[in-house]
Amino acid sequence: MAKEVERKFLVEGDGWRSLSEAAVPIRQFYLAANTGRSVRVRVNDGRSAVLTLKFGSHGRERDEFEYPIPLEDAEELVEFAVGRVIEKTRHHIRHGGYLYEVDVFGGALAGLVIAELETPDTVPYAALPAWLGREVTGNSAFYNASLARHGLPVAAA
Repeated sequence: MAKEVERKFLVEGDGWRSLSEAAVPIRQFYLAANTGRSVRVRVNDGRSAVLTLKFGSHGRERDEFEYPIPLEDAEELVEFAVGRVIEKTRHHIRHGGYLYEVDVFGGALAGLVIAELETPDTVPYAALPAWLGREVTGNSAFYNASLARHGLPVAAA
């Protein structure tokens, strides 16, 4: 079993853009999403697909299982999506020895920009990049499964 340990932040401004090492278009959707568990399909750059199962809903740590699936299967499974299909571009940015993944959402979620930092380390606020805004770790309204089912949280507006 793999553990996902991450922090989430809203992003302020565009100061991070010039630091982006890569930009990967992502399309993802949920086949099931309930409190504490979700089943997601993600298509990366239109080239590969992954089925992900996540369990847990408290704080920074959740159990996560990922399995590659044929791209053709992912394209067929979209018919069974719960809520909207999420479109975003994921940017990879390094800061202070850590990799930050900055997701710029499109479609119905356009305008939302969230950074994720996956690490079990406790990174102090003083060591975080200046372009990070309010931390939303543990706020389920900012989980992708919730965004797919309910749209933009009022707190993001």
